[in-house]
This record gives sequence, C-alpha cells and structure tokens, in this order.
Amino acid sequence: MSAQFKTELTPAEVNISPSAQEQLLEIIKGEASAEGIRIFVSGGGCSGMTYGMTYAEGASPFDSILQMDDLKIFVDSVALSYLSGVEIDYKTEGLNSSFVFKNVFAATGGSGSCGGCGSGGGGCA
Repeated sequence: MSAQFKTELTPAEVNISPSAQEQLLEIIKGEASAEGIRIFVSGGGCSGMTYGMTYAEGASPFDSILQMDDLKIFVDSVALSYLSGVEIDYKTEGLNSSFVFKNVFAATGGSGSCGGCGSGGGGCA
C-alpha cells in the first residue's frame, strides 16, 4: 500500500503575505516556462536547515500545491514536513529587500530569510 499525502495546501500550512505574493508574481512573470515557485529545504549541517526558492515548471508526483489566484506554490512532501505553518513575507528595508520566513525551525534551528529567486532559475542564497 502506498503512502497517501495531501496534494492541496491551505494558507494555514503555507501562508504567503500579500506583499510576498505580489513579488513572486512579478518574479515569474518574466519566466515563460515557469508554472509557479517551488519552495524547498536544504542543509542540516553546522548552519542548520535553510530555505530555497526556484522556478517550477510543474508539479512532481510528490508535490502539494498552494493555489493563490494566478500564483502556484509547489512544496514536496519532505520539505512540507519542515515548512508546515510557515508565514512568508516580503520586506524592504532601505536598499535591501528579501523574503522572510516566519514561525519555522523553532526546534531545529536554521535560517529564516531568503534573498529571492535568482534570474535563470536560481535559488535563494
């Protein structure tokens, strides 16, 4: 028997603020092959876990999807176990702008910010 998982996400599981949603829509607008944004988790070394974002051309068989108007957010089942309950916001302070991930990694430690998606499909630094 195969494992079952939820394919649709709710804002209670991954909450995207209006400013983050607006910025993500702008980012994918210029990328013709992008169907949405993929949020992933990496790391686990000395610095703890970190987030990443990249363009998504579509869903994998293991993805859950948050549909917000014209924006799709893809999260695979492994990353979702670390991201559940996250709030993603977009903040600008002076000349610096970044995505901020709130309410995550309380038990495991890790990074709560992301510089943004790189052009050409790059991830967050």
